[in-house]
Amino acid sequence: MWIEFHIAIGEAMKTIQMTIDEELLAAVDTAVRDSGTSRSAFLREALQQALRARRIAALERQQIAGYERHPVEPDEFDVWQDEQVWEDAP
Repeated sequence: MWIEFHIAIGEAMKTIQMTIDEELLAAVDTAVRDSGTSRSAFLREALQQALRARRIAALERQQIAGYERHPVEPDEFDVWQDEQVWEDAP
């Protein structure tokens, strides 16, 4: 089955067509109904979240690679130990 929805790019919207299986479409429609939104709005938000997650994953990989290239040295951050404020748990 295919559905059409609009993607917001600034103020311009484009209509696209996509293929989706019946089970996933039913789940989307349930979520749409429960949230009181539209398929288009729901899918736009899902796509934006997926793109944010991909960007975060890329930044995390970049950070890991940086620490692999330049590992933390022993005692490197000890100078800040006395600056930390630890509160007692209730």
